[in-house]
Amino acid sequence: MKAKELMDKDFVYLNAEDTVVEASIAMEHVRRFTCPVVNDNKQLIGWVTAFDITKGLREGSEKISDVMSSCREVATVHEDDPARKAVILTANNKFVTVPVLNDDNQVIGMVRACDIVELLSNLYDIKVESLYKEMQNQLKGVTWEELMSASALVSTKTTGKKITAEEYEANIMNATFGEAIWATGGLEKFFAGLISVGEMVVARRVGRAKK
Repeated sequence: MKAKELMDKDFVYLNAEDTVVEASIAMEHVRRFTCPVVNDNKQLIGWVTAFDITKGLREGSEKISDVMSSCREVATVHEDDPARKAVILTANNKFVTVPVLNDDNQVIGMVRACDIVELLSNLYDIKVESLYKEMQNQLKGVTWEELMSASALVSTKTTGKKITAEEYEANIMNATFGEAIWATGGLEKFFAGLISVGEMVVARRVGRAKK
């Protein structure tokens, strides 16, 4: 996924000559705490937060240019950057919003922390069954029964608790990705388990072919 696929295209921007009062009204209207400042070509020249606006109103500043941060102080991503870059910037620096730029340095969207949370929430609700179905598609020619049998073996080796292919299948039918992560002890362990299942399926197929 690229940044442009994650970004919010519905955003408000300001001009350096806008007044602080006008900016406060615009940001309040769209319920945004951060806002890019652009020139006439919509190129990023600065950044304003709700704190800047509050301080500007308190100190009697008139124009946005008096309270905005320089664009050099703003972390941005290019529209074709991996979406994870925006996610990492947001997480590591506690940013509320990261502006997305095109090749002409124009602001074309925003990656917001709330959008990232919503995306992750949706990912957590994905059914584990659908992940295994996709895994089956990638392992060309592997049947569902083979996949469940290998999964049961890997689960038994990992947990020490014997489980049949039928029991394993029943477990994943109603489980979500989020629940599976918690149950396996984390994202890394969950995907390590999937990799082990794939390796097990391939090894068993190779073994049968040699007989």
